[in-house]
Amino acid sequence: MPAVNHPDYNNELEKLDYTLKYIKNYNKNIINEKSKIDKEVEYSVQHYNSDNAEQYNELLINSNLQEALEQRLKNLNKSMVKPYFARVDFIEEGNVDIQKLYIGKISMLRNEDQKLIIVDWRAPVATLYYEGRLGDGLYQSPEGAIKGQIKLKRQYTIENAELKEIYDIDITTNDEFLQAALGASKDKRLKDIVSTIQAEQNQVIRADMWKCLVVQGAAGGGKTTIALHRIAYLLYNYEKTLSPKNFMIIAPNQFFLSYISEVLPDLGVENVLQTTFEDFAMNVIGKKLKLQNPYEKLSFLVNNKNSKSEIIKTISSFKSSLDFKNVLEDYINTIEKSIIPKEDFKIDSFVLIKHEEINKLFCMDYKRLPLMQRINEIKKTMTNTLKYRKEPIINQIEGEYDRKINEVRLTMRQSPDRRKAIIELASARDSLIKKVKKHFKTIIKEYLSNLKILSPLEYYKQLLSDKVLFSKLCCTYIDAYTAEQIRGDSLYNLTKNEIEFEDLAPLMYMKYMISGLDDKITVRHVVIDEAQDFSAFQLFMLKKLIGSNSFTILGDLCQGIYSYRGINDWKSVSESIFGEDNYSMLTLEQSYRTTIEIMEAANAVIKFLNDPKLPPSKPVIRHGDAVKVIEKSTLKEVAKDIGKTMHLIKKDGFKSAAIICKTLEECTKLKSDLNSCGLNIKVINGDESEFYGGVALIPSYLVKGLEFDVVIIANASKYEYSTDPLDVKLLYIAMTRPLHKLFIYSVGEKAKMLLHLK
Repeated sequence: MPAVNHPDYNNELEKLDYTLKYIKNYNKNIINEKSKIDKEVEYSVQHYNSDNAEQYNELLINSNLQEALEQRLKNLNKSMVKPYFARVDFIEEGNVDIQKLYIGKISMLRNEDQKLIIVDWRAPVATLYYEGRLGDGLYQSPEGAIKGQIKLKRQYTIENAELKEIYDIDITTNDEFLQAALGASKDKRLKDIVSTIQAEQNQVIRADMWKCLVVQGAAGGGKTTIALHRIAYLLYNYEKTLSPKNFMIIAPNQFFLSYISEVLPDLGVENVLQTTFEDFAMNVIGKKLKLQNPYEKLSFLVNNKNSKSEIIKTISSFKSSLDFKNVLEDYINTIEKSIIPKEDFKIDSFVLIKHEEINKLFCMDYKRLPLMQRINEIKKTMTNTLKYRKEPIINQIEGEYDRKINEVRLTMRQSPDRRKAIIELASARDSLIKKVKKHFKTIIKEYLSNLKILSPLEYYKQLLSDKVLFSKLCCTYIDAYTAEQIRGDSLYNLTKNEIEFEDLAPLMYMKYMISGLDDKITVRHVVIDEAQDFSAFQLFMLKKLIGSNSFTILGDLCQGIYSYRGINDWKSVSESIFGEDNYSMLTLEQSYRTTIEIMEAANAVIKFLNDPKLPPSKPVIRHGDAVKVIEKSTLKEVAKDIGKTMHLIKKDGFKSAAIICKTLEECTKLKSDLNSCGLNIKVINGDESEFYGGVALIPSYLVKGLEFDVVIIANASKYEYSTDPLDVKLLYIAMTRPLHKLFIYSVGEKAKMLLHLK
């Protein structure tokens, strides 16, 4: 309700004024403190002495403090506009005093008595707001469960430091405050949801960091936003041991990363690594390779359902599987057996290390290491052996020749021949010692020069070039014909110096196993969005590189349009990668994005998958216009009608809209027709690095994770969308993008999946 109408308005206004004044005063103190630190850092940089360790440590400490104060100022500036968004009144069990907890994006303590003015939304006690109901409540603290009574839950709308609305609530799912938030128009960026986080979302955000968390989330369930809030939460709770640079977000493309770019800064978090799997993989591989556009393959599969498309799916599926990982592992085992030459490590006739021992070191003792690192370890062993044996060998040579010289002295009479023999033996001794000493300097390099290790890419090419070996290694998993199809297709790409998306994980594996990483990976926790499109091999490699189970994996199997190489069952993949006891799974069934009418229409479509493991999404109780299918004879007629629809959209004040075609080719055709109608709308092809909002003309496979006020599906005819699983998912994805309105056009008869719509 309007704040002025609330019976507690004057008290709340007084509290807001007090809080704002305190923040402003605190802000001034931080500015002064930062100014002093800035001067100290500037002085230290200007007078830096690299030999002064104390000065270096002081500069490092002050630089970190400077960065922390700068971030604190950014957060305070935001809080001066909106210091908090909710309040919970709580009486702990055994106490009589009511704690009035005001919840915001940052915490604020009063200096004089350390009393909380604002509670950070990530603090354990804030769970009372997100999950508790009036009456008995509890929250988990480091000391254990804190029980008590929740006496009040209240939400505020504060804009530009003015108290606009106050809502007294019990639960947050169906309240007016949530309805107002969901009903707002969408602009070009994803926003934070700290004030409207629901109980099921809160459980995802606060789940254990060190155990893999898998989230199956409905379209519009807030998976992406929740993942970003989870990072902010984890950083808050592990601030002493982790920094933003220890977290990595993997998103579908740069375009999507641009779309989510403002959420973490709004939550006070900067410098989290945000990347795509392609970019991360290329960085690990360390070699610039030409990557085929994965959307081109998907587009072909969308438009073609024949024997060739089935072969393409089979190739992609196998190369993305753990079976192919096993093939490469077996291949590396064959490589390692041929690395060590069948020669002893010796000087002259002195054997330092037998071939069998070197081979054992390489193939068994150091097997946990990449091949190149194994050689480094063997080099260390050789160096130590040489150091240990050097003097004894010289002594042994001297001893043997001394015995020979003594034998000459004892067995031969004084004569020129005797002197000559002694001189020759002494000369041979000195010559051999000189030779051995010289050889000491080069023997390791000479031996190791015979150990030939190729680059990961060269080994990958060699495997694909060897028809017999490839077939032999694959025979456990696939037949010879399929193996040859995979080998031939992959080798053909490599001869053009190209790789496809499915080669990235294999090449990362080869790189890791053969030469190791060029740079140490400091990431401690990985968040994967749209994870249903990840393969088992990709997840395996990420886990191997990170070296822990600290993952947050979010996706929706209903939107798995790369199912031929992606994930079709969370349980089996999670157990195979992380182990049965090392992952947990949560489900987000509630959809907060769209209206009941739109969600019910989309749920009717996804039923055509006939998969009982995929429960229908449950929409929040928010009604809107009915979804209608408008049949036209041609795409030109559709374009003309879209022009009228766009006029109505602008008139209604909506900020964003998407015109979704099934493929990029269809987008290009429609753009031409829209241009003829006076509409100049940009086509999104997936190569963009920025998401500009407004109106977008975009293919169905690029809209995952995005949302718009209004969506127009350009052509959902029975010729475009069959009941093939891929078509079902593409149509479902398109239908679940709008917040408010959905228009569906059809050139000719509408798809079978839409027959329930009038």
